[in-house]
Amino acid sequence: MKPFINTLKILKFRWKTLLQPFLVETELEQKVFFDLVNAYSRPERFYHNLQHINQVLEIIEQMKSHSLDYIPVQLAAWFHDVIYDPQAQDNEEKSAEYAEAALYSLKIPQIIINRVKYLILTTQNHQALPTDIDNQIFLDADLSILGATQGEYQTYAHAIRQEYSWMSDVDYQIGRQRVLTQFLQRERLYLTDYAYTNFEKQAKHNLQLEATDLSLKIKLSREKTDDNTSVF
Repeated sequence: MKPFINTLKILKFRWKTLLQPFLVETELEQKVFFDLVNAYSRPERFYHNLQHINQVLEIIEQMKSHSLDYIPVQLAAWFHDVIYDPQAQDNEEKSAEYAEAALYSLKIPQIIINRVKYLILTTQNHQALPTDIDNQIFLDADLSILGATQGEYQTYAHAIRQEYSWMSDVDYQIGRQRVLTQFLQRERLYLTDYAYTNFEKQAKHNLQLEATDLSLKIKLSREKTDDNTSVF
């Protein structure tokens, strides 16, 4: 419980600081904040939770000096996973819509709202224009967990499996393997020089280890199936 409380305190300070330039009414500021907290604290959220949001915000802050328009990047981090259903295909669209409604209620300028929506939607394929440094910062921060220590990565991978607990082991393994392969086939995972320097090598190592482990599990599952269906 203590880590959760500490994270909550940090996030509350981040949120309040972020909205200060807009002179948002305190009651409204707090309402939107606690709505976000409730959304990210649902029991089925093992990875896409407040800890993830805080980590993304921390990495974004580390790249602040490279940003051209920092506020929309921060706001996108807050809202990008607010709607998350592993069985749905439109989480990004719904999160963007949620962000638009919430930011409109806070009287955030429409030009910022539009930018936030755009950034959130780019998490569908994690692609950014070569000239859009802020989009690159945001997407790299979102994937920074891939370049964490091996132990932290394993905790992340386990949390993702828990969020997909409705899938059978073999179906999950095949689907997860497909995702990892797509990442490993990229020439580089990270778009910014900062993230590439700090996370790329470890991320490729982590992804390859998990992919190898999944390949073995899939092979064993298939061999077991073949054994069970053989006729002697």
